[in-house]
Amino acid sequence: MRKLLAAAAVLGALGVAPLASAHHSFAMFDRTRTATISGTVREFQWTNPHAYIQVTVREGNRDVEYSLEMGAPMYLYARGWRPRTLRPGMQVAVDYNPLRNGSPGGVVLDVRNAQGQPVGTNRE
Repeated sequence: MRKLLAAAAVLGALGVAPLASAHHSFAMFDRTRTATISGTVREFQWTNPHAYIQVTVREGNRDVEYSLEMGAPMYLYARGWRPRTLRPGMQVAVDYNPLRNGSPGGVVLDVRNAQGQPVGTNRE
């Protein structure tokens, strides 16, 4: 019986390990800096474990796509977000904590529409 319980515990731990490693921390974001971009929503991905906003921003003579991470849909839903809150082509301004590595992206703090009105919030 003890061997059976030990084997069950090991198998249980092995089953949970991939789930624990799949969820990341916010260490990749520079939470001491806030940046703002204005651009066009290319896509709003309402997916688990995190939603994403893909925003195209004109920088100089080229378009740069920013990948902006949000919380889980269940938390966003509680704050008023819906799967169609943002639609392709919408103009938005996004306040975010940038990625530490300098890539175009980060974690969303606030989103405003073209009229400057808040669309939602994702403050932790």
